[in-house]
Amino acid sequence: MANPSNPITGKWQQPAGQPYEGLWFEFSEDGSFQEVYSEMGVSSSGTFIVSDDLIYLEKARHTFGLVGKFEGRYKIDSGSMLMSLCDIGEKAPVDLSKARFYLKQ
Repeated sequence: MANPSNPITGKWQQPAGQPYEGLWFEFSEDGSFQEVYSEMGVSSSGTFIVSDDLIYLEKARHTFGLVGKFEGRYKIDSGSMLMSLCDIGEKAPVDLSKARFYLKQ
């Protein structure tokens, strides 16, 4: 379950210039998340757990059926976040070199 004092709680969106401009994640205090990329009609939801710089998403629903466990790394600096998620079944990336950039909404 997410910690209410965890800085990842809230809505994060990729700004202009990012590969998926407009894509957003919303992480709730109850440990649930929602992901929406309206430009392609994609959405997903499920639960998440964070531990240090690791994030684990359990996608229970996805528009294209991409459900299961996704591991990643993240780093929050004030109102911005870098997050790198791997493909289903892969281990979390070792660093943030391929991370996407998000701004807190």
